[in-house]
Amino acid sequence: MTAETPMPTPDATTDALLRPILRLSGQAVADYAMIEAGDHVMVCVSGGKDSYTLLDVLLHLQRAAPIKFRVTAVNLDQGQPGFPTDVLPRYLSGLGVAHEIIRQDTYSVVKAKVPEGRTTCSLCSRLRRGALYAHARRIGATKIALGHHREDILETFFLNLFHGARLKAMPPKLRSDDGANVVIRPLAYVPEADIAAYAQARAFPIIPCDLCGSQPNLQREVVGHMLAAWEREHPGRSNTMLRALGTVEPSHLLDRALYDFASLGEPDETDVLAGLQELPMLG
Repeated sequence: MTAETPMPTPDATTDALLRPILRLSGQAVADYAMIEAGDHVMVCVSGGKDSYTLLDVLLHLQRAAPIKFRVTAVNLDQGQPGFPTDVLPRYLSGLGVAHEIIRQDTYSVVKAKVPEGRTTCSLCSRLRRGALYAHARRIGATKIALGHHREDILETFFLNLFHGARLKAMPPKLRSDDGANVVIRPLAYVPEADIAAYAQARAFPIIPCDLCGSQPNLQREVVGHMLAAWEREHPGRSNTMLRALGTVEPSHLLDRALYDFASLGEPDETDVLAGLQELPMLG
């Protein structure tokens, strides 16, 4: 695909809804140097609202950016029974974007390996990631774009905090463990509600994930409800938490691998008053 790939003509509603998404996505791309001149970006399109929106964002950025980069949309058909195999090829062809459908029956593997009643997300995501990483190498993609948004990042942070005893989230940009792939998340700053409103206005042909959606009591869903309640009670809290993930002070945590607590030296003169703001006011 070239920079001249046609985009659907937006109406006033979709244009207004896309504008803040583009602004936040462009900021994230710039902040984390996600896309460089000459990149071949493989966009993972699952058939959900997030990946459809991501594809629209990258096609708009491709047309507006001062640098040239390629976009290829890729869908992984995981062999789920009843998966509508015609929907994405028809949509992507109509959009005029270069695309490929890869098929790997991870569904059967997950159903065989995961006991009934246990959540399938962890194994499913590992298998899906492996298939997409391998395909990115085959087509020479330099970046793999995923549709995770602000709430995905915050939910992952709290899941790791509550259940994994780790301070860890989803980074906006990541090199894979084997060093062969770079993953980017251009929607990292974008609220899920903005994506949902845009997807509804665009009337994307949504393909539900029956494997994930049919699982009761998913902890990610529980955390999602918690975050949504906080945002309703305290508007702006989600953005505050997202900013906190980018403002880390290792000396005020407990990780001895990040900060040398054992060898603290004498403070310099500039640090003498550094802790006074933490003292109670004297009355």
